[in-house]
Amino acid sequence: MPTSQELIPISQPSLTPLETKYVTDAIQSGWVSSLGEYIDRFESSFAEYCGTKYALTTSSGTTGLHLALMGYGIGIGDEVIVPDLTFIATANAVTYTGAKPIFVDIEEESLGIDPNKLESAITPNTKAIIPVHLYGHPANMDAINTIAKKHNLIVIEDAAEAHGAEFKGQKIGSLGHCGVFSFYGNKLITCGEGGMITTDDKEFYLKVKHLRDHAMSSTKRYWHDEVGYNYRITNLQAALGMAQLERIDNIIARKQEIFQHYSHRLSQIPGVKLNCNAQWAFNVFWLVCLEVEGFTEKERDAFIAALKKYGIDSRPYFYPMSDMPMYSNNTTHTPVAHKVAGRGINLPSYFDLRDRAIDYICDTITAYLA
Repeated sequence: MPTSQELIPISQPSLTPLETKYVTDAIQSGWVSSLGEYIDRFESSFAEYCGTKYALTTSSGTTGLHLALMGYGIGIGDEVIVPDLTFIATANAVTYTGAKPIFVDIEEESLGIDPNKLESAITPNTKAIIPVHLYGHPANMDAINTIAKKHNLIVIEDAAEAHGAEFKGQKIGSLGHCGVFSFYGNKLITCGEGGMITTDDKEFYLKVKHLRDHAMSSTKRYWHDEVGYNYRITNLQAALGMAQLERIDNIIARKQEIFQHYSHRLSQIPGVKLNCNAQWAFNVFWLVCLEVEGFTEKERDAFIAALKKYGIDSRPYFYPMSDMPMYSNNTTHTPVAHKVAGRGINLPSYFDLRDRAIDYICDTITAYLA
């Protein structure tokens, strides 16, 4: 096996002189808190990028989900359907409102929520569905929206990992009633921390904007007509995000190249499966996914440990949320989510990852699996 002296990380942000220029400009303007030119520019530019009428910055993707749910009046006694395999924030945001997350199994290929399992999970208490575009691949939005329309359900896209991804040529974040993005440090574009809600629904947009700013009256300062939240982003973060957004096409193109390099080197290994790219999807490959057919969770963890020994960081897929202690009393049966969660890992796939490093990673994986 090859050896390496330095750890190749899973992810790291790509920061250039443009980011430095914009953040420095924001500092020098004196507008460093939750008002400023870059917030307005970032919101309007992101809405234009996604093809929506409105976009609203938030302090994180998680708070964006919480606001979206509150904006549609979801609360105690309601149920919200979520895929069982994703980051815990999706279910937690539902819980913040007093509603109950209902876990549904996923498609083995796309890793998105399985539309064929949705209707059996719908009850008179169901108010919304949150499809997640996991690891950069869109969920099957046509099928999800058809079911949601039939049952009069709100669709909130969790697009935290899928900036720029497309379903049948339409940008993610414009396919449901609203979309929610994350700009955490490891995301495709970053503000360090932050989020964005996208929508065409003006009434909803005005509602979540009101809630985000402590529910303060727009005409009577320091008057609050309901319980609101401080879920705002700063002008400094928005300056960073604006620079990243201007580079997003280049970032996505490099993500495509990285995945193709991995695919060329690894896809012929028996039992190895990489990211799906459905015919109807444009996958932005936020993280490169690798599953080894037949691997148990123990074997998967040994694989991760072996890679780290050779200086390669990797991480397991998310655990099924229904396994978490606070949600384990749920009666959900999600065999596909549990199967892929136990065998899948994510590989280094950040913008500045060089081809020679990918070759080294692939050489190490090939030697281990041979």
